[in-house]
Order: sequence, then C-alpha cells, then structure tokens
Amino acid sequence: MIDTTIFQDKTAVYYTLGCKLNFSETSTIGKTMKEAGIRTARKGEKADICVINTCSVTEVADKKCRQAIHRLVKQHPGAYVVVTGCYAQLKPEQVAEIEGVDIVLGAEQKGELMNYLGNLEKHAQGEAITTATKDIRSFSPSCSRGDRTRYFLKVQDGCDYFCSYCTIPFARGRSRNGTIDEIVEQARQAAAEGGKEIVITGVNIGDFGKTTGETFFDLVKALDQVEGIERYRISSIEPNLLTDEIIEYVSHSRAFMPHFHIPLQSGSDDVLKLMRRRYDTALFASKIRKIKEIMPDAFIGVDVIVGTRGETDEFFEDAYRFIEGLDVTQLHVFSYSERPGTQALKIEYVVSPEVKHQRSQRLLALSDEKTKAFYASHIGKEAVVLMEKSKAGTPMHGFTDNYIRVELEHNDILDNQLVRVKLGDFNEDGTALKGTIV
Repeated sequence: MIDTTIFQDKTAVYYTLGCKLNFSETSTIGKTMKEAGIRTARKGEKADICVINTCSVTEVADKKCRQAIHRLVKQHPGAYVVVTGCYAQLKPEQVAEIEGVDIVLGAEQKGELMNYLGNLEKHAQGEAITTATKDIRSFSPSCSRGDRTRYFLKVQDGCDYFCSYCTIPFARGRSRNGTIDEIVEQARQAAAEGGKEIVITGVNIGDFGKTTGETFFDLVKALDQVEGIERYRISSIEPNLLTDEIIEYVSHSRAFMPHFHIPLQSGSDDVLKLMRRRYDTALFASKIRKIKEIMPDAFIGVDVIVGTRGETDEFFEDAYRFIEGLDVTQLHVFSYSERPGTQALKIEYVVSPEVKHQRSQRLLALSDEKTKAFYASHIGKEAVVLMEKSKAGTPMHGFTDNYIRVELEHNDILDNQLVRVKLGDFNEDGTALKGTIV
C-alpha cells in the first residue's frame, strides 16, 4: 500500500511523444497520480514531478525525446523526473545518464509508476528499472480522454510480427491483451462519464486475444452493445487481420464507423518481402475493394514508409502506381529511419535522404489529391457531426461518421454534442468542409 500523504498538494507535468497509445497511457498515469493527491501543474507553474512518456519509432523520435527531457529539467528545476515509454525501454542506461533524470521505467514498470516515486527525493544519478523484452508480460489497461472529446481505449499491447524495419516488439514486448469483459467495462465507464466516441488502440489490435483465447471480432461485437457509446473507430489494423466478417459487421453495426486505418507500408511486393510484411499488394487491394463495395463512403487512411533499404527507383515507381490506383482517402507518409538491431540493416541498397524527401513529397501530394476528392464528393450531403473542443478564436469543428472534418460558424454548440449538418464547400485553407445546421 502506497503512503499517499507525501503526494498531497504536489504538482506534476506530463509530456508525451509518439502514438495515440502513448497519449492514452499517459492520461491514465495522470489519472492515477491525481487520485493520489497530485494535481497537474498550471501553465507557468514549477512542477514537483515531471513524467515523460517517450517514443522510439525513428531516430528523430529519439532525438525529440532527449530534447524534451532536457527542456523539462530546465523548466522545472528540482523536480523529480520520471522517463518511461519505448525509448526508455530500448535505451534505459542512455536515458538514465541525462542530467536531472531520477528514474527510468521500462514497459513492464510503466503501469506501476506510482510505486517508483518513493519520497520524491532527487537521485544523485539516474536509476534504470526495466525488464528484458522476452519477460514483459503485464497488460496495463487504459481508457482515457485527456483533453480530447473522444476516448482512447487500449485493448492490446506488444507485437509478434518482427517486421525487418521495426523496433516496437523490442520496446513493448510480445502481443498481449486484457479480457473482453474488462475492456467492455471500461467502455461502460467512459459512457457513464458522458463519452460518446471511443478510438480502439493498441500496437497490433487485430492480434487481440492471444493471451485470453478470444478474437478481435468478438471484441468488436461486444463493444457494439455498450449503451451510450455512439461511435467507435478502429485506429489501425493490419490488412491480413482485417477479415471480411469484420468489414461486413462494421457496414451494418450500430456504432462502428465507416472509417478504417490500414498500414500498407509499401505498394511494391518486392519491398513488402524485404520488410517481412505478412501480405502482398493483391491482398491489400482486395480489402480496399471489399470495404468500398459495401461502404462506398468509407474513409480509408493508409500508412506508407518511403526510402526503406532495398527500395530502388523501380520498386518505388511500382509502389506509387499501385497506391495511385487505390480508392483510399489519405496517406500517412513516413520516411524510413534506420533502427539499431533491426534486420533491415542487412539489406545493402540504401536510399539517400534527398531521394527519401522527393518520394515523400510525391506521396503527400497524391494524398492531398485523394483527400480533397473525397471531401468534394460529399459537398451538398447531410451528415451527423460530433463536435470537438476548439481553440479560442477558431471556428467550432467536429467530424462526420466517415471522418470528414466540418467547421461551423455557430459558437453556441457544446463540444461532445451530435448535430446534423448540411455539408458545404471547403473552408479557406482547404482542410475542412463548412457545415450548416439542418
């Protein structure tokens, strides 16, 4: 039992880098600390505790993590500094050596962060506490809203895929998950708090059920029955795990939105083999066709990596033509970053930074074309929009069921409110459609 008397009236700041899953976990850490009497520091206030949840998906991410740690140590002199997350798991000793860091917690320890705060006395030298990747077993549940309208529900962690370019299995361990009953209860709690939309998150969510003998499809059907939750979005699911039965269920479900995010990574079969992905372009294309056949208005986001080792000019052109022909809505384009210990480093052909940039720009331009065409096809239609918090001085905005961003001139609409609108033309910067309440 933790003695929480020491935490009364203490303040904390939280800084998160990386994916939605990290943001969800940080929010849960913050909630736990709040229950122990630690409040979030106000803007400009010096905090007693700094919690930094790191990412290590690229070399740039590592650098940003180090910069964030240095910045927070400087901004909050004397604060007890805790660093966790993927970078902390992969490079614990390196992080512990950063001046001002007190404790570094790995993936297995992240969910029990409160146990490592002690009496908040600064350490003479940073201490790293991690577990070997092969021994990471715990699943720390997380369902949190943070500052957003939508909730993020963590259903799975870790990955068994070991793609040649990726360090995530080393940073987060093997695939594991909570039970359907536990996760449904978290969704019910979100509904009781007034939540209307939940994004289902994880590292490889389609692999859900490895540790409980259940399936992701079973989870989808169970969550669909939770009263009060109006919308679910599947954050990202591998194409080989996105079954036809899941697609068909979403098409007629009560609350699962016509919105998919599917990692492609490359439109070249040769590159997919080098990446050790578990599908080819034919399978990927068949999934897109299946979705569009039964949900023609579905939003489909696609992850693409450019400039991986082995991606010759010819392979990239093959990939570009394939992606150009896909009926998808948006591309999330990432430049390949070499990660220590990955199998990709054995591939001899290296793409220069300049070529990576050129390829990235071409795909981003293609993405822009596809997104604008998708938005334009909805002008004049009616849709239901879930309103979100807007920054002061900016128009109210929200998203349709198929994830079209809509701006409204009305300022008397509350966030987290569902409103029916007629979709008008693009806003000034072309990032949203204007909406008129019906």
